[in-house]
Amino acid sequence: MDASRGGGAGRARSAVRNAALLCAAAGLAAGAAPASARAPAAPDPVVVVDCSSQAQVRPEEYVLACGDGNNQLIRLRWDTWGPQTATATGTDMVNDCRPYCAAGRFHPYPVRVTLGNPQRWPDHPDLRRFTTIRLLYPEAAPAPVAKDVTYKLVY
Repeated sequence: MDASRGGGAGRARSAVRNAALLCAAAGLAAGAAPASARAPAAPDPVVVVDCSSQAQVRPEEYVLACGDGNNQLIRLRWDTWGPQTATATGTDMVNDCRPYCAAGRFHPYPVRVTLGNPQRWPDHPDLRRFTTIRLLYPEAAPAPVAKDVTYKLVY
């Protein structure tokens, strides 16, 4: 048997065993530390509530027109999601409802989204939810909407 191979395998097993023992010791030490010495638990993130009253964090899609689904944000890419605001870019898909909504066509509008004004969620007092959504259209906005509009989120 080649001594270099046998010794190498033994050293590798020993290194793995030592690493496992160190990890176990670190875990025991962390558990034995007084509560005041431990890192505080991360606060729950602020959420946005969807049409089904479900809490969402960084959703890829968000329906603005809950009653009929004729306005929804899609392909949302979140740049930030913080305790006070969240910002994203995406596409606002809006039904023109011509001649009526069932026969209408959806049109895409590039949009910048900002969620804000976090408040305690009455249904889940341990969570905060964003209560405003600002839509900023860098190009055309869907008529008759302004290029910069803020709505209250009521869910």
